[in-house]
Amino acid sequence: MRVASSIGRLLASGGIAVALLAGGSTAVADSAAPDAVRVVRDAAPANPYAQLRPLSDLSVRRLATADLVAAAKYGTGSPIDDPAREREVLAAVARRAEQVGADPEVTVRIFRDQIEANKVVQRALHRRWDADPASAPTERPDLAKVREEINRVNGELVHAIAASEPARTAPYCRGLLTAATAQVRYERHLDVLHTVALVRASRSVCG
Repeated sequence: MRVASSIGRLLASGGIAVALLAGGSTAVADSAAPDAVRVVRDAAPANPYAQLRPLSDLSVRRLATADLVAAAKYGTGSPIDDPAREREVLAAVARRAEQVGADPEVTVRIFRDQIEANKVVQRALHRRWDADPASAPTERPDLAKVREEINRVNGELVHAIAASEPARTAPYCRGLLTAATAQVRYERHLDVLHTVALVRASRSVCG
C-alpha cells in the first residue's frame, strides 16, 4: 500500500524519513545526559537572524510529523486532541528548558503554539480525506515511531529557544522571524496549509 504523495514530499523536505526508521528514547525532550547540558545561550550566534532561523526550520520539521500523525489516526476513531500527551510534552519541555537555561514559561507557551499548529494540519487533512477518500493514505504510519521523532525535534527546539533569547526579545524580532519563515517556506516548498500552520506555530516566538 502507498502513502499519500504529500506526506512523502514533507518527509523528504523535513529530513525525518531516516529518523523514523531508527530507535530513540521515549522521553520527550529529555534525552541528553545531565553532564552534557550547557547553557546554550552563551554559544548563540551573534547574528539575530541566525538565532531565529533554526526555530522556523525546526517548526517545519515538527509540522511534517503532523501529516504522519494524521495518517496514523485516520479511520481509527482516535481523536486529534490528546490532552494527556500534550501535558506530557509540555511538562518535559519545561524541565528541559530549566536544564539549558531557557525560560520554562516562555518555552511552554511556544510549544503550545507548536502543538496547536500540528492539530491545524491534522484536522485539515482529515477533512480533505473525508471529502476525497481516494486521496487518503493507504498505509498507516507507526504512531510510536512518529512520536519518537517528535521527541527528538522537541529537544532540538528547546535548545533553539534558549539560544535565540536575545533575538526573540529584541524589538526587531517580528520582522526577522517573518523573513525566516518566508525563506523556509520557499526552501521547503510548503503548501498553503503548512504555511498557515507554520505561522500559527510561530505566534509566541517573539516577545
